[in-house]
Amino acid sequence: MNDDAANTSDLLERARRGNGEALGRLLELHRMALHRLAERQLDGRVAVRVAASDVIQQTFLEAHRRFGQFAGREEREWAAWLRAILEHKVAGAIRDHALLQKRTVRRERSMDQEQGSKADLKQGLDAGYSSPSQKAMRVEEEARLGRALGALPEDQREAVRLRHLEGWALEDVARRLNRTPAATAGLIKRGMQALRRRLHEDH
Repeated sequence: MNDDAANTSDLLERARRGNGEALGRLLELHRMALHRLAERQLDGRVAVRVAASDVIQQTFLEAHRRFGQFAGREEREWAAWLRAILEHKVAGAIRDHALLQKRTVRRERSMDQEQGSKADLKQGLDAGYSSPSQKAMRVEEEARLGRALGALPEDQREAVRLRHLEGWALEDVARRLNRTPAATAGLIKRGMQALRRRLHEDH
């Protein structure tokens, strides 16, 4: 076993015991590789609208939320799990871009319809965590994320929460916020950029 694989295995064990710093290091070890992969997949007009760094931040948020579901113990399993999340986020970005392109061909429909009531953020963040140590780590990460989200402007906070924590489709978020999909995509992008800066500063 090489040094990187051994280090990953050790960090995974520590993260499962509730060490939030270990989980953060696990993610950072793969940031550059994931960034290169995202840049290759986000080409052309999609790259103009969606930055690879934003997709990486979305991937890391999802990995934090779902870490309790990861059952692997080796570096290659961890890398493959992160790539799968990244590819899902990239596919979502491409799908959203295709939707926006389609909608610009014709006139915008009315965006007056609102959708549903707000879901509880904590419920979404706690999904997949069962052991006391994992819950303790989730509380710490939730506090950091909550502080960062709370510092965003209200419209950015709501857009990011619905799109990336609750998994709403872009069109549904746009209806909820009474905005066009194009305006909503821009709002989410600015919110993710601000969230990434604040999480980095808090960390």
